[in-house]
Parts: sequence; structure tokens; C-alpha cells
Amino acid sequence: MSAGTVLRHPAQEPVAFDQHVVSDGSSDSDGVVDEKRGAAAGRRRRSPRRAPKSKNDDLELDDADKSSLTNRFKTFRSAFKHLHDLTPKEVDDFMASYVIYNLDWADEAQMVAELGPNYREKVGECLKAYYGVMNHLCALGDVEKMYIPPFMDKRATVVENQLLYERAIAKAIDLQPGNKVLDLGCGRGRVAAHMATVTGAQVTGLNIDPNQIGQAREFNSERGLRNEFIVRDFNDLPLPFADSSFDAFYQIQALSLCKDLGGLFREIYRVLKPGAKISLLDWASLPTYDPTNPEHVELMARVKPLIGAVGTPTPKSLERAAEDAGFVVIRSENASKGGLQAPLIERVDVYFRAMRQVILALVKLRCLPPHFKTLINRLCLDGEAFVKMDTMRLITTSYWVVAEKPGPSLEQ
Repeated sequence: MSAGTVLRHPAQEPVAFDQHVVSDGSSDSDGVVDEKRGAAAGRRRRSPRRAPKSKNDDLELDDADKSSLTNRFKTFRSAFKHLHDLTPKEVDDFMASYVIYNLDWADEAQMVAELGPNYREKVGECLKAYYGVMNHLCALGDVEKMYIPPFMDKRATVVENQLLYERAIAKAIDLQPGNKVLDLGCGRGRVAAHMATVTGAQVTGLNIDPNQIGQAREFNSERGLRNEFIVRDFNDLPLPFADSSFDAFYQIQALSLCKDLGGLFREIYRVLKPGAKISLLDWASLPTYDPTNPEHVELMARVKPLIGAVGTPTPKSLERAAEDAGFVVIRSENASKGGLQAPLIERVDVYFRAMRQVILALVKLRCLPPHFKTLINRLCLDGEAFVKMDTMRLITTSYWVVAEKPGPSLEQ
């Protein structure tokens, strides 16, 4: 998944998180899960069941949504401790990992020149070094899931927009109690926990970073969820699953890390059952982007390292990869209202920019180790470029494709 973008922007007052949507989930998630699993015995297809309504009714969120979230204080404390205890080598490896975001899968000659003939393995090493630190940096704020969601509702916080979008995924791919669903680039397993809690499905998540997989297993186990998590580079094909193993598939902002989209989609097609649906949310270069325009090129060179993108897909390339593998595309659109994520990106920026000032002051006072300055400066670099490209509609990180593997539902 994408690391979550942080920006510099004209000064605003820091915005407090909406604490009413945050919960440990330790007391009520087990009951919700049991209810969902019990419903799996039913034969007819149903929409995901809902827990009793709460004061988020107007956003169509309920207690099941809240129970999948973390306790913000505990998460912040854990992430802060991990960052505090980083070794010099871990910090150096994290900073060095940014080299891959100045490259592109499409230019193999440049990959070889910069990383050597085993560039694919080198990219994998860089991704582990990058996400092993970045997931904790993001957890200091409300992008613990490591993605800025589509702008679904202007009344909602960033976290609530994530929940709303994840609800939309579950509906789009028809998740039912007892379904098995594959999640590539599963991160810390927070999205998987939400999916399983609100639908009763069982998620299998893959991620290249052992650190995140360990957190995913612990988080889901604490909530009594049967989700499974595997350390795996999804560039290492074939996928480790039998034919027709899954009822559905989703991924969030991970496909730019795929070297061979065609090969990956063929594998996804293979492991899905006939009639299964897939949901792809990813970063894409839009038709208005002009690779001969110096301003566009300069902005792109700043944005790709910021969002952690190696490849540069387009809506057409995502559709083509799915269709060439055999899927039928049934939705292809920007999932954000009005096609812009900037309102949410700016909310994230307000928080991290304020945090940056606090961290820099504490480093100066020698209350924090010097590497905190290195990390927070890197995290907050070049955000203006992303806002500009988003508002100019040159790129987006909220392009949504939904497709279906032909089966009985399409042949009738």
C-alpha cells in the first residue's frame, strides 16, 4: 500500500482527530465476528450485515467499523518507541531506499544502470527498508493504514473516509460471510481487520515487509479474526495458492510496486473462482499529464518519491492488464468526489507539519535522537508538488477499477 502523503502548505491551525471514531475494539469485535461467521451458514447472497447504528449513522458507519480501529494513544506510543530505537543502519537503509522512486519499471536500462542486473531483488530490499520505517512514521498520525483514501464525504475525517471507502470495496466485490478474499500489499492488516469485521469474510494478506506482517498477525489475532498473513513479494510469481482459491480480491495503492502487471493479473485470475470480482485502488498518471511538458516532468520527479511509486500506471494500463488476463472491467473511475483528494491530503499535512515542528524542537533540545530530524524532514518533503498535480488533474492516487472474472453470473 502507499505510504501516505505529507505536505507543506500555507499555515493552518492543527486539526485534532475525531476521537469519536477511534476504539480499541477489544470488547465488542469478537461478538461481531461470531455473528458474521454464524451468518455464513445461510445460502442466499446478502449484502454485508451491519452492527447496531451509532452516532455515525449519517456517514453510514457503525460500531463494527469502529471496532476495527486501533487505540490512537497506544499506536502512537508503539510507533514512537520503534522509531526512537532505530539503529543507524536502519535509518541509512531507509534513506537509501528512496533511490527506487527515482526510477521506473518501464525503463529497464535505467534500472540496471542504477541498481545492477539483479535490480528486481534490489528493489525488494529497498521496499523492506522503506516500509519497515515508513509504517511507523505513518502510525504517528491518522494514516496508520498507509494510504490517503478517496475523498468520499466532506463531513468525514481521513480515518472515516478510509472506512467509507473500505465499505465501498466490500460492496463492489460482493463480500459475503465466509468468503475468502485475497489482499495484496496488506500492510499492517488494519484494512483486512475492517473487511473481516463488517462482512464476515476471511482475508489472506501478502506483504513483503516482515515487520508489518508481524503487526498484522498480532492485531487480527487480538480481535479474534481468522485472517492469515504471509511474507511474500508479489513480484515473485506464481502466487503461492491453488487455482480458484478465493471468492474476491482487492488491493490499495500497491500496483506501482509490481514489475509485471500482466503476469500478476494472470495469477490473480488463476487463483480466483469464476464470477469473482476484484477491486483496484491505485495511483495513476492521467491523460492530462504531458511527458513533454518540463513542468509536468519536474512535478512527477518530486511526487513519485513522495508517494512511494516505482511504476507509473495509467487508467488504460490498469484496465488493459485486467482485460488481457481475462477480467471484464465493470467500473473505471476516480473514486474521489470531484476527482480530487486535496482536501484530505491537506488535513494530513496539517497534523504532520505541526508534528514536524515539535520534533525539530525536541531534537534541538536533545530530547530526541538526531535521526528523528532526518526522518520527519524526509516525510514532509515536496508535498506542494502532489497538491499541485492533484489540483491540475495530472495524477491521482484514488483511481478505482472494479472487474469480474467471467463465470455463471456473466454468461447468463
